[in-house]
Amino acid sequence: MEGKSDQPFDPKAFLAKADLGRTITHYGPSQKIFSQGDVAASVFYLNEGQVKISVLSEQGKEAVVAIMGTGDFFGEGCMAGQTRRMATAVAMTDCEIMQLDKKAIMRVIHDERAFSEMFIAHLLTRTIRVEEDLVDQLFNSSEKRLARALLLLANFGKEGKPEPILGKVSQETLAEMIGTTRPRVSYFMNKFRDLGFIEYNGKLVVHSSLLNVVLHDQPQIRR
Repeated sequence: MEGKSDQPFDPKAFLAKADLGRTITHYGPSQKIFSQGDVAASVFYLNEGQVKISVLSEQGKEAVVAIMGTGDFFGEGCMAGQTRRMATAVAMTDCEIMQLDKKAIMRVIHDERAFSEMFIAHLLTRTIRVEEDLVDQLFNSSEKRLARALLLLANFGKEGKPEPILGKVSQETLAEMIGTTRPRVSYFMNKFRDLGFIEYNGKLVVHSSLLNVVLHDQPQIRR
């Protein structure tokens, strides 16, 4: 009986070989991947790049609900019975995206334990993130919401060290992410830069000191 490999599961390598009815497409910045209301019949895996997920209200107000990065799945709502896309996905940078047939990926989840565990972990992480976003919107000031959004965009906590934020994330997009106005975002960005929490000159670099803004008087949920 062969022992288990110590190598971590590589979803990109697995998906490249698996029979999933996949299509790989390259998108440029601002190109639309799917629109709110489109038929939902596939899941997407982001091989490389960043994608903005947003929703549009009947009144025409847009809200950014997620920024997806390399290694993320999105559009998985179709696997829970969604027949139409509930949001719009737009490339923020040059992207390589794998589109996976819904029926095929469900079959692989059933047959391949390593992939199933990885995919469930992804879904649970997304659920936790949504809960944290809700608490953030309910209890935190716009300044703290912006600080948290910047730390998340810089992948703080994933590898232990923040990274430069790839692509150009506009102040309008940041405002849509945290539910405030662009002038408020501009004011706080300048404040964070003056305090040395971020570098904001051509490219945006987030320092761990920005955590001070998020952790100060952080709301606690009593059990």
